Amino acid sequence: MRKPLEHYFGFSAHGTNWRTEILAGFTTFITMAYIIFVNPAILHETGMPIAAVTAATCLCAAFGSILMGALANYPIALAPGMGLNAYFTYTVVKGMGVPWQSALGAVFLSGVIFLLLTFSGIRQLLVAAIPHQLHAAVAGGIGLFIAFIGFRNAGIIVPSPATTVTLGNLRAPHTALAIFGLLLIAVLQTLRVRASMLIGVLGTMLLGILCHQVHWQPTRYSLASLSQTAFHLDLHGALHIGALEIVFVFLFVDLFDNIGTLVAVAQRANLLTADHKIPRLNRIFFADATATIVGSLAGTSTVTSYVESASGVAAGGRTGVTAIVTGLLFFLSIFIAPLVGAIPSFATSPALILVGGLMVTGLSQIEWNDPGIAIPAFLTVTTIPMTWSIANGLSFGLTSYAALQLLTGRARKTFKKDWMLYVLAVLFLLRFIYLAQT
Repeated sequence: MRKPLEHYFGFSAHGTNWRTEILAGFTTFITMAYIIFVNPAILHETGMPIAAVTAATCLCAAFGSILMGALANYPIALAPGMGLNAYFTYTVVKGMGVPWQSALGAVFLSGVIFLLLTFSGIRQLLVAAIPHQLHAAVAGGIGLFIAFIGFRNAGIIVPSPATTVTLGNLRAPHTALAIFGLLLIAVLQTLRVRASMLIGVLGTMLLGILCHQVHWQPTRYSLASLSQTAFHLDLHGALHIGALEIVFVFLFVDLFDNIGTLVAVAQRANLLTADHKIPRLNRIFFADATATIVGSLAGTSTVTSYVESASGVAAGGRTGVTAIVTGLLFFLSIFIAPLVGAIPSFATSPALILVGGLMVTGLSQIEWNDPGIAIPAFLTVTTIPMTWSIANGLSFGLTSYAALQLLTGRARKTFKKDWMLYVLAVLFLLRFIYLAQT
């Protein structure tokens, strides 16, 4: 049984094995396990039962990740997206007064549209429209984004009214423990220890327990709680609330966050083909769209690919087995979520920081001597962390690239082949104009 599975997932082609893939799956899960508690906390403010949303979060993350691994054979895990859950709660439900049932209906509609765009080949065209010169820039920008999140969660950087951010209190217990974890993982990586991320996270957590810095309060809930949100979506209400804007936002942000994450992880894992294409793209998008539909039916906001998947790739994950292991752990979390809640942010933040560092190494592939490539790449790299959005960074980079191609006459030679690039640039411009008016 093992040999056919190894052949299906391409272990020999990717130079991997079961031990590496399983460890990578554990690593990805640990770095993104926070979503099990953060997502329900945000959606609970809409009036949704927290136990039901917790179960829905675990269930759809498990379904999406396993489907991605088994069908598309990529080490990319899925879960309800941060940012999209905040838009669902604070803009749609609390800001616009839309019932959470109708908002779930809007998420369902966006998932169905995703599926139609996938079957029609439009999503694949959009990915192909992104110049391969920007692939490394997207990966680098997401690397800085992940590192910024890690530094913030560790308390190494904190908000400042004078300078936006500044150095935190390095003597604070949680920050000191995070610095210990950073050093531990760095030493293990220097020694070429494959499980460095996982050992670093668990080692830092153990030290935190010994120092009485891990505070854990178990909560009681079961899979039966899911009945409070499952199939409660209101499609009729979604169609009568002027849902076009809401569906478009869910659609747009998820689409380009997903594309950005996909390009970055594939770039880091060396999964791109020689002509810079992403294999099995239709399967990837099918898994993503289906997971969003299942998430809306279960009772949670849009499901999307997670940038934390890069931590599993950094641990050696190269196939769908990594995502399947992550998905199985999410499924087990339905029953043991209180135990997962014991993993503190000071233990996971060092892994995020160093994964970010690994992802920026690809920036050396960019032709920095060519302003037509260097300027869009720079805008992509910097605006992803500075605007806290992968979609925004991709928008700035691609639009500026298209503008420079047109204004310098380069577009005349490649317009027929790259027409979708310019269509996409126009859509991005219209989006920026729309955002400026809201």
